[in-house]
Amino acid sequence: MSGTLLGQQTPRLELRPECVTSAACEAIEFYHSLGRTLDPWQQHVIEAGLGEDAAGDWAAPEVGVIVQRQNGKGDIAQAVELASLFLFGDEVIVHTAHLIDTSKTAFRRTVELVDGSDDLVRRVRRVNKTNGEEAIELLTGGQLRFRTRTGRAGRGITGDKVFFDEALELTDDQLEALVPTILARPNPQIWYLSTVPKVAEQFLVRLRKRVLAREPGLAYCEWGVDRGANLGDPRVMAKANPAYGIRVTPKTLAIAKGALGEEGYGRECAGIWPPEADAKYLVIPELAWLGQRDASSTMAGRPAYGVYVPPDRSYSAITAAGARAGGGWLVETTGNEHGLDHRPGTGWIVDRLKELERHQPLVVVIDDKAIADAAEKAGLKVHRAATADVVTGCQLLFDGVAGEDLASRNVWHLGQTELTTAVAGADKRRVGNSWAWDRSDPTVDIATLAAGSLALFGAVTPRVHRPSRKPFAAFV
Repeated sequence: MSGTLLGQQTPRLELRPECVTSAACEAIEFYHSLGRTLDPWQQHVIEAGLGEDAAGDWAAPEVGVIVQRQNGKGDIAQAVELASLFLFGDEVIVHTAHLIDTSKTAFRRTVELVDGSDDLVRRVRRVNKTNGEEAIELLTGGQLRFRTRTGRAGRGITGDKVFFDEALELTDDQLEALVPTILARPNPQIWYLSTVPKVAEQFLVRLRKRVLAREPGLAYCEWGVDRGANLGDPRVMAKANPAYGIRVTPKTLAIAKGALGEEGYGRECAGIWPPEADAKYLVIPELAWLGQRDASSTMAGRPAYGVYVPPDRSYSAITAAGARAGGGWLVETTGNEHGLDHRPGTGWIVDRLKELERHQPLVVVIDDKAIADAAEKAGLKVHRAATADVVTGCQLLFDGVAGEDLASRNVWHLGQTELTTAVAGADKRRVGNSWAWDRSDPTVDIATLAAGSLALFGAVTPRVHRPSRKPFAAFV
């Protein structure tokens, strides 16, 4: 219907290895021939998972699909399983679920679909409905088995493909029982299908870290929103639910919200991941920060420097910001042969700023009076940041990395540990009607992040820039 808000069909986080060919079209067309329709997002996932390399093997031996309940991830598994059984010639496919009822439901739905096709029925040797041994066996010997996961289920089974439905509930014992089933197969593949986990210690958190590290051999599609998103906004829920407006409706979501409460609703219906104990990401979400990482970025033109000294004067930092070659802005910690400019105390700052003058900085922004006084006494020209400048820098960095409008995210970083650690541990402190960076706890060091915000303010604010003098040393 025209004007109806529909779910976002592309994942917010995706990893897809390079492939030469793909078996996705065959699987999708075969499923359609059985009278089943796949949404564009479901087809997108299958395309991501069934790419093939130059040798004809699966480009992704592991495939992850994270999407909220009732959106239709079961159809993805069913389409790939049936194609593997009837088209691809897999000898054994194993479908596993955490609960007996879930496993039985998947088995029953698959049998009903096969029974509805005279062509497929003629190829079936038998359907085993014995409790705990459910399977569809073909005349050619191919088998699609359905199992409930336990620490022992799967031992002794050899499988070409293993599907872990409800993968958030996977335990190490279950993985040890089922993953080795593929070891003797020439072209195996594992599929993980799930909603987000409840706690940070579950298996899917480890899987997601591998995805964020861009590990080879993984295909991954995830739908969801960040912690702190407005879950009362239909547009936000449409981002988290690709079947929004089709199978998932505002009415059913309202019922779920009332029954689950805010935390449960955010996890089960919006795909909000649990925070990690050592990486809280309370302000800038981890996914947003990592999404703006580009280790190959370089700065074009003159840099701006920001200098931050925390109230306890423990560790101070100088961070640079400037125009990014290729567009947008780049924030990075500065350094030389002696290491990064993130050091204990404050005594080193002025001497280092004097060294950095060779780059003819656009501006040096300092919000610490004592350091600004010392720098000016040493003959340096600095901009003393007012409270409004500090707030503006924080907002520029936040909007450029994690703003609601994805197209407006124009601030990039190199993935440096010092900046990432600061982002992970940063919180907000109230400044009038706005905010600035604060520590989430006393052990967190946010100096590089706070300095980066000051530098970014300086880089994008022409009124504080110094006149240009040429030539100048390229920034390194």
